[in-house]
Amino acid sequence: MAAPAVHQTPYAGSWYPGGRRELEELLEDLFARSEERTGPAEDARATGFVVPHAGLIYSGQTAAAVYRRLARLRPETVVILGFAHRGAPPGVWLPEVESYGTPLGEVAVDGERIQRLAASGAFRRAPESRLCDHSIEIQLPLLQKACPGARVVPVYVAAVDGASRRQAADALAGLAGPGAVFLASSDFTHFGDSFGYKPFPVDSRTPMRLRLLDEEFIEAAGSVDPDFLIETLRSQSATVCGREPIALLLEMLRRLPEGDDYFQRTLDYMTSGDLTGDYSHCVTYAALGYYPWSALQLDEEDARLLLESALATLRHYQQTGEAKPVPPARMTPALRRGAGAFVTLHKNGALRGCVGRVTAAEPLGQVVPEMTLAAALEDTRFEPLSPEERGIELEISVLSPMKRLPDRSRFRVGIDGGYLKADGASGLLLPQVAEGRNWTAGEFLSALARKAGLSPSVYADPATRLYIFRAQIIQ
Repeated sequence: MAAPAVHQTPYAGSWYPGGRRELEELLEDLFARSEERTGPAEDARATGFVVPHAGLIYSGQTAAAVYRRLARLRPETVVILGFAHRGAPPGVWLPEVESYGTPLGEVAVDGERIQRLAASGAFRRAPESRLCDHSIEIQLPLLQKACPGARVVPVYVAAVDGASRRQAADALAGLAGPGAVFLASSDFTHFGDSFGYKPFPVDSRTPMRLRLLDEEFIEAAGSVDPDFLIETLRSQSATVCGREPIALLLEMLRRLPEGDDYFQRTLDYMTSGDLTGDYSHCVTYAALGYYPWSALQLDEEDARLLLESALATLRHYQQTGEAKPVPPARMTPALRRGAGAFVTLHKNGALRGCVGRVTAAEPLGQVVPEMTLAAALEDTRFEPLSPEERGIELEISVLSPMKRLPDRSRFRVGIDGGYLKADGASGLLLPQVAEGRNWTAGEFLSALARKAGLSPSVYADPATRLYIFRAQIIQ
């Protein structure tokens, strides 16, 4: 059966404006409000994203946090993993379509990549009319705004077993590389009587409870472990509608060369209740990015600016006695990014102070000079550094996002740092702590438990949470 030349989306005029000018004005407003909320998009190279798919006036501002980054990445092809809300038979489906029409023009389907997926045997074909769904088609105007001329590979993901997911992920991984980006289309919690999901009452605490619930799901997605994500959603009877597209994205990422070193960043989060004031019928939206560790590291110039800022902060304090952070000489896009960081001081080879933040919303260029002063003056294990002390060496550790590790046997000593939360206590060990100690992974994790003031037996408690991270060392 021949694919139709152009599929005119039925969602124009209902899910978003049907006129070109009105749609362009709405998109411009959504992108501007997104930047006002979350700041400029950084240059870091993401491979995949989770993006919401409600009507543009509801989720478009959150989705724009993803598309503003696509505008910087300028991919040639965008693989959109969606699903049919009306239901589809089990499997992973490719719609028979050559291009999509919206009020902004046509979006071409990447036929060559479609054929490669179809040839793998992991995908099935179906008429576009059978699958047509806003989970994919709501993304098209946003994509046209961000990346005019980009082609799409539409993929509908219905219920699949683990073997089918892995087979499809193998084929999708073959499309990865420069010029290709992957999107998993999903809203998060659907809350209220009309959704049959009301795990807590509607009151003044509902917004906070919704956020905490979604943070649990977002953290599970951040493990980049599709089985852990699916089990977490199942255990909470979650109403995250795009669980299968997200799980397939995670499975695909694990097959890429840096599969064990992908980290998730939350780019934005909002609920429909934030816009309407009605939390009795509420849908939540998250924009998530997945970055290889190599893309999150500072380049040589940014690292130099950050180190000079820390050294200048320490020097200013020792020369004047004034505890005043000295910002970097230039705040580059990378230094405006929020990231956790630790500053470690040594004197004659011995630790003299180490303080940091596990995560931070503030710019890295602000956090590091502040942590430099904290390491010098606020580490309770040591007396505050005196202005007269000399021979101080400084080391900066810029952290990746934290990644939940459901299976501690996967911990890599000498590569991963560890962050432990249990029984109201927490502890962190940087990866370089293992240097020269010949520790096994088990010995590192035991030391991490002791750092938190806990027994190593705490790992047997299902409530214990272990996170891993990477650290870029600058000295």
